Amino acid sequence: MKTQNMNRDWIATAATLSSALPYLQRYTDAIVVIKLGGHAMGSDAAMDSFARDVVLMQQVGVNPVVVHGGGPMINALLDKLAIKSDFVNGKRVTDAATVEVVEMVLSGLVNKRIVQAINRQGGRAVGLSGKDANLMICDQTDPALGFVGTPADMDTRLLRSLFEHDMIPVIAPLGAGRNGETFNVNGDTAAGAIAAALKADRLLLLTDVSGVKNAEGEVLTELKAAQIRQLTADGVIAGGMIPKTETALDAIDGGVRAVVILDGRAPNACLLELFTEHGAGSLIRPD
Repeated sequence: MKTQNMNRDWIATAATLSSALPYLQRYTDAIVVIKLGGHAMGSDAAMDSFARDVVLMQQVGVNPVVVHGGGPMINALLDKLAIKSDFVNGKRVTDAATVEVVEMVLSGLVNKRIVQAINRQGGRAVGLSGKDANLMICDQTDPALGFVGTPADMDTRLLRSLFEHDMIPVIAPLGAGRNGETFNVNGDTAAGAIAAALKADRLLLLTDVSGVKNAEGEVLTELKAAQIRQLTADGVIAGGMIPKTETALDAIDGGVRAVVILDGRAPNACLLELFTEHGAGSLIRPD
């Protein structure tokens, strides 16, 4: 009986691989930008699973780009250093002391942890921030927020060079100012700007919810941009989902073919979205 069960498992695995063929062909040479949130990096097992998925994506011809956050890790170090941090409309007020900690955590601790995880799975990851090679030049978002930036000028030549050498960019959401400043950039905003500059095929926003929901609490698997705007106007899209959907709309306006908001805690979420018929989360397309 055990052998029969194993055989059934093998057959199911083979059927899954076979059914994935058209999707594997569809994404050959495609650029897929993945936003990995700080909350999705909670355990080593989850990190290893994510890294394995990214390496597999590249192995079958996708050009993945990982853009990460790190809010919980930043908060932990700020508390340890007794540096007070305030928020205005959900955005961290970033003074000179805080931006040093932000850069230390994002470009150091968090970025290198992801790079090492991908490399352990056989990939060749390179850790960067938006400051490297002037990838992301920013303007100050609001003087009241201090060193918080909005991406203004993007230069993706370094990323495209890395693709040519089969390397996986892992990018911390920090930008360079026009006068030598370092700017803290919202992770979703940075991922959207990078995806738009690359004219990416997909932007995957990994969150801690299953997707965009309707008034009845059901996940909407496919939406057009106009539907997102209507759901927001009706108050159905609210709270923390608003900046996610705004990032999606901005990315689509910038030339990204589609954006997916999905639960990054679900095993193999990226693979399910790209390489299966049913996908995962909420797919947002242009009108």
